[in-house]
This record gives sequence, structure tokens and C-alpha cells, in this order.
Amino acid sequence: MVERFYVETLGCPKNAVDSDKVVASLLADGLEPADRAEDADLVVVNTCAFIDAARQESIEVTLALSETRKQGARLVVTGCMAERYGDELAAALPEADAVVGFADEGALVDVVLRGRKPTGVRDLLELPRPATQAPWAYVKVAEGCDRACAFCAIPSFRGAQRSRTIESIEAEVAGLVDGGVVEIVLVAQDLAWYGRDIGEPGSLAPLLRRLDRLSDRGLTRIRLLYLYPSEVKDPLVSTMLELPTVVPYFDLSLQHASAPLLRRMKRWGSGDRFLEMIDGIRAAEPDAVFRSSFIVGFPGETEDDHDQLLRFLDTARLDWAGFFPFSPEDGTAAVHLDGVVASAVAEERLRECGEVQEPITRAARDSLIGARLDVIVDSVDGSTLVGRSHREAPEIDGVIQVPGANGRPGARIAVDVTDAIGPDLIGVPVLAGVPAA
Repeated sequence: MVERFYVETLGCPKNAVDSDKVVASLLADGLEPADRAEDADLVVVNTCAFIDAARQESIEVTLALSETRKQGARLVVTGCMAERYGDELAAALPEADAVVGFADEGALVDVVLRGRKPTGVRDLLELPRPATQAPWAYVKVAEGCDRACAFCAIPSFRGAQRSRTIESIEAEVAGLVDGGVVEIVLVAQDLAWYGRDIGEPGSLAPLLRRLDRLSDRGLTRIRLLYLYPSEVKDPLVSTMLELPTVVPYFDLSLQHASAPLLRRMKRWGSGDRFLEMIDGIRAAEPDAVFRSSFIVGFPGETEDDHDQLLRFLDTARLDWAGFFPFSPEDGTAAVHLDGVVASAVAEERLRECGEVQEPITRAARDSLIGARLDVIVDSVDGSTLVGRSHREAPEIDGVIQVPGANGRPGARIAVDVTDAIGPDLIGVPVLAGVPAA
């Protein structure tokens, strides 16, 4: 009887790519996927270790799956928590049959089910991807990170940046496109730094040009996530705005707007520099969309620092923004900093950030009422098509709902927006042959 597996993925899109590659390795070893953990002989939890809340979720999900798995099924914990904590995690989670770090993620059958050492370590980054149900897919172009941000432990367990070759990325994207994917979302810990570690800085722009050629095979969109702000400049920006497949969606890793606090974070930039960059891009492309995330309550954050952030948000008018309380991480420089911000103060500052940003996001969505948008259908929910324009990243931002329309995932349709409900837009399909604006 063929053994079956189930993979539960937690954390960021980069983890989702790892899970796809784990699935590919299990398929290559002869296992078949199960729709539910209860039906699987091997249950894999791909964990996140970025902040405390993510670690707690990883543990809770592992315990829940341990209770629901069928008798005799093996439970394995992998991913960032497994790599970062290893033996400590294994001792804390006796419910897991194995805790497997990055090196052995491509050999789970050997390590967990067969009880033997892997005969050869598979490079997960280079494994072919399994078929996807969605018309979009994440593609990881590099692993690890060379930055030393004071709050981030990722380099300590993901290692230094290791860029893939343009040829290998192109081959993976081509395979996905041939399988029906029409939107590719490029990800990395530091996407704009791609190529620097192999002596080819600025390689992201040439990569985009290479991938753009796949439009004749069905690739419609290329989207970039996680751009370090110092690298958002020409030729990258001009390339993004020039190529028809690359959407003008700028996911900027800003973290704060106060220059002194950014220096404490060991980060580049300031509110003024960020505004200059955003204004320049908007001048060149008025339809450009901006997203960022910010840390609130970093050690040493003063009321003036916080006020600078609020003023920046009010001026920048970002389409999307997320705010997170500072989380002290073992092994990072931030745990040794003075000026710890009380949790109650941090929570109040989070609330104030939301009070500034939420009306801005709402206004940006309301402004699209009456607009005609180019929409890719992600899924069909009953009689409603659910899709996105260039303004919405998958799994992160709002969606566009088109009730009473006909279509299939991957279809590209013109939609007239009739309403906005929170982050989501409602629209009606335009008659065939009428182009989107």
C-alpha cells in the first residue's frame, strides 16, 4: 500500500516555497498526498520562528496535529524552528517523532519513515515544483541573508545569502507557467540583493528581463516581495516600470521612519529618503502601489520617533501597511539594547499607527470605485469569481469579488469596480473585447 503524506505550512511565503519543495521530494520518493492530516502516514509541520507569536503558533499546530493523526502515523517538525532550536525543540515536543533541520528536508522519507541516513542530500531550491492549484506561485530566488538587522535572527539559522542562477530560476518559472501559472511572485530574504553574493550585484533587473520573455508561454505577471529600500533605484525601478509583465507593486522593507531609530536597528534610510523614493516612483507611474511593515516599540523608541512614524504614514499614503510589536529574539543585537519600551506603551503606539493607516487604506480602495481593472481570477467561490489586480498581492492584501460572472482560475478579465468593502473590491465583468484601463 502506498504511503501518504500531509504538509502543514506556517509562516511567510518563503516557507511556502520550501513546503512545495518538500512535497516534490516526497512525491519523488513514491508517497502520495493526503487531503487531511488524519489520512496521512507522514505528517509534516513546516514551522516559523520569526517572532514569539509565530513560534507559539507552530507549537500549537504541532500539538493539534499530534492529537488528530491516525494511529501509527509519523509526525515530523521541520522548518525554521527545527533548524534554530533542534535538540531543544525535540525535548520540548516529545509528541513529534522527528525534528528535521534544513539539510535533511529533502530526505524526510529516509530520515523519518525508513530510519536511515539520507544517501544524498537534495537541494530543495533546485527541486522541480509539484503542480499547483492556484494560477500564481511563489518562486524563491535566493536563500539566507547578508544583512545584520538588530532585531532579526534569520541570518543565524538561514545563513548567508546564496543566490540561485538565472538559468535555474528561469527553468522553474517556465515549468510553472507550462503547468498553468500566470503570475509569479519572486521572494527572498533580501530580494533586491539577489546576485551580490556571487559577484553579480544588480542581477534582479536582468533576471526580470529574462523572465519577461516567458510571456509568450503564458506568463502574465511578475510581482516582487521584500525589497530593501536602499536598493530600490535604477536600473531596478526603471526595469520594473518598463517591462509589461512586471507589476508596479513595491513591497518595501522600511521598518520605521525615524533615522536615529533605524540606525539602532542597523538599518538604512529615513522618512525623508523613503518619501523621496516613493514620490519619484509615483511621478513615473501614478498607478504604482506601495506596501510596507513597521516595528513598533523597538528599544529606545521615543515619543518623537513614534510621532515621526505617524507623520510619515500620513504623508506617504501607503496603500497597504502592517504594524508589529517588537519581539526580542535570542542571538540578536536588540536583546542587549537599553530603553526597553513597556508593552502597554507599545500597544498604544500600535493602535495609533492603525488609526492613521486604516483610513488611508480605506480611501485608496474607495478611490477605485468606478475604475476598470485588469483582473486575474484566483478562484471560483460558488457563483462569484475571486481575483486580483496588480494592486493586490496573493494571500496578503484584499481581493476583487465578481459575483455572477463566468470564468476559471487563471483567466484574465476586465472588471468595473462598483463598491469597496473593507480591503475588498466588488465589481462586474466588462463585455468581452472591452479592454481594462
